[in-house]
Amino acid sequence: MGRYLVQVCSKARTVRRSDAKKKTELELTLPLKEQKDLDKYMNNQEDDTSLRKYLVFGVQWISLVTENLLSHPFIVLRRQCQVYNASKRFHLHPFTLLPSIVHLHRRQGLTTLWKGLGSCLLVRGLSLAVDDAISKLTSWPKDVNSQTTLKRFGQHVLLKCISIGLVVPFHAASLVETVQSDIASEKPGLFDVFREGSLRLFFWSYPQRGRMLPAWALIGPSASLGVTKYLFNLVIRGVASRIMLRRQSLVQENCDSHADTLEQRNSEIYGNLIATLTTELIFFPFETILHRLQLQGTRTIIDNLDNGYAVVPILTNYQGAVDCYRTTIISEGFAGLYKGFGAMILQFSVHIAVIKMAQWIVTKITEVISNRPPPCIVQYYNLDCVAGKSSSTTISSSISSTELDMHSVGQNSLK
Repeated sequence: MGRYLVQVCSKARTVRRSDAKKKTELELTLPLKEQKDLDKYMNNQEDDTSLRKYLVFGVQWISLVTENLLSHPFIVLRRQCQVYNASKRFHLHPFTLLPSIVHLHRRQGLTTLWKGLGSCLLVRGLSLAVDDAISKLTSWPKDVNSQTTLKRFGQHVLLKCISIGLVVPFHAASLVETVQSDIASEKPGLFDVFREGSLRLFFWSYPQRGRMLPAWALIGPSASLGVTKYLFNLVIRGVASRIMLRRQSLVQENCDSHADTLEQRNSEIYGNLIATLTTELIFFPFETILHRLQLQGTRTIIDNLDNGYAVVPILTNYQGAVDCYRTTIISEGFAGLYKGFGAMILQFSVHIAVIKMAQWIVTKITEVISNRPPPCIVQYYNLDCVAGKSSSTTISSSISSTELDMHSVGQNSLK
């Protein structure tokens, strides 16, 4: 009987040892699996970072295309409203513009609101080229930041004044191509903007007769308005970007998360959009006066946006910026300075909608492609020391409990 009890106890001890060994191996291999998952998660994080870089570039590209291409039809509508001094409808909100847009498309086709796009892009490229040329010739900075000294900032402002003054005649020629009617005017060539601009730039007293103002009468108001708008936009953009970045950092501190490049770039994009919208809103009346001065005497025929069917010539006789302002206030009232404001509302509404849609698509792409780890792995990654202590405690406790069971079985067998 005693020999039988000894055999039973030895078999039980062997079974318990094998079970304890399997349990110990399982608990020892668990952290190794978590480590493999963690390595996989870190590799996925690197891939996610590279993906976000491409997504940031995509959002920037969409914002740039929207600003330079998709906004052009609304710029055409706004300028046509601004220069038409005898219009009955001021189009202060976008709802009055919709019937005229429909009529224009029915009569002139879908491309009627894209006229002058090539000349506008050429003038913008010319402005950048002039900035770069002046910067190389004079070593004046063409860009500024928060670390720029006062002297360098003054040189930058002077560079902008010269650049805007040189580009003003070409901007006036581009304005003519933007507002003239397609059915009542000949379509201009691609480089006609340079020919017309050069005539007004190099012949300062041109023309000797007629109502067209010479270049020297346009450069002063244009350069003053351009530099003021640029400086105002620079200040508003800096303030808006810093406020949004500060707000984002506070949210990240409360959520205990790290900074995201895509979110930072979105803050810069929205800061630039806020600055542009604020600048255009405040300087809209001055832009109306300047466009009327630049178009005077060019014999331009535009579309009548009161109905969208007829065409009308622009016949004005302003002596200067002050005379244009007084005449507009007397004949059209203060609201005459805001003609076409509804087109600007449509422009920025579409701009914001496109950016929102682009961000939504980017978010969905990130969620689909990014391989998020299980919650246990993230917890193990953040609390690796605690997890290591708990695993070692679990192993030691399992071993100690096994040894106690074996010891108790041995004592029972001896008894």
